[in-house]
Amino acid sequence: MAAEVNPDLTSNSTAGADAVDVAIASGTDFDGSPIPPAKLDLYHKVMGLEAGRQRSGVSNTMRSRIVRIGAKHIPQAELDQMLIAADFAPLKEKEIAFYYGSK
Repeated sequence: MAAEVNPDLTSNSTAGADAVDVAIASGTDFDGSPIPPAKLDLYHKVMGLEAGRQRSGVSNTMRSRIVRIGAKHIPQAELDQMLIAADFAPLKEKEIAFYYGSK
């Protein structure tokens, strides 16, 4: 029996920053299959811990997100220059090794 496709999870809703959050909230993966309860429970437990963590500041969090996501889309030298131009700290050696190291 084929899984029913959630009408809220059409191909247009699989893009963008909120697409995964919408899918998690509905308990349905992009292909229409249910997300197993054990995976949802663990996700919610870890996100609950993160929600209670003291933050070091908005700029630090912004920079972390820019590096984490930008490294998937932007070459290292270009991202480094973009960070500097926006008055963020340049890429750190450990970030370069982690995000741009040998694949």
